[in-house]
Amino acid sequence: MKKLNLMIVAACAAFTMQACHSNISTTTSDTTTTTVKTDSTKVDTSKIAAADTAFTNKAASGGATEIAASKMALKMSQNAKIKDFANMMITDHTAAGDKLATIAKSKSITLPSGPNAMQQSALDSLSKKTGSDFNMAYVNQMYKDHKETVAMFQSAQNTVKDTTLKAFITATLPTLQKHLDAITAIKSSMK
Repeated sequence: MKKLNLMIVAACAAFTMQACHSNISTTTSDTTTTTVKTDSTKVDTSKIAAADTAFTNKAASGGATEIAASKMALKMSQNAKIKDFANMMITDHTAAGDKLATIAKSKSITLPSGPNAMQQSALDSLSKKTGSDFNMAYVNQMYKDHKETVAMFQSAQNTVKDTTLKAFITATLPTLQKHLDAITAIKSSMK
C-alpha cells in the first residue's frame, strides 16, 4: 500500500511538473509571438513616419513657393484680381505654414527653409517677366501648382497615418480648393 501511495504521489508530482512545464512553454511562446508582432509594428511605423515626413516637407516647400511668388505678384502686377489673389495666398499659406510648422516641431520633423531647387528656378524665371507676361506666367504657375497641391492633399488623406497631420490635411484642403477655383476663374478671364 505504501508503494502504491508513493507511486501515486510520484505520478501526481510528475503530472504537476509536466503541467507547469507546458504553461511555461506556452507563456514563452506567447511572449515570443507578442514580441515579434511588436517589432514588426515598429518597423511599419517608421516607414509611415518617413512617408508623413515626405508629405510634410513637400507641403512646406510648396507653400513657401506660393508665398514667394505671391509677394512678387504684389510688387510686379497691376491687375487688381491678381493682387487680391496674391494677398489671399500670402495670408492663407502663411497661416497653413504656421500650423504645419507647429505639427512638424511636435513630431521632430525639420522643415525646409524655403522652396526646393526646382521651385526656386521657377521663381527666378517668374521674376524676369514684366507686365502682362508676368501676369500670365504667375496665373499659369498658380493654376498648375494648385492643381498639383490639391491632388497631393487628396492623396495624402488616404496615405498619411499620423492623426494630427491628417487633421491638418482635412482642414486645409477646402482652402486649397478655394484657391484653385479662384485662380481658374482668373485664368479664364484672361483669355
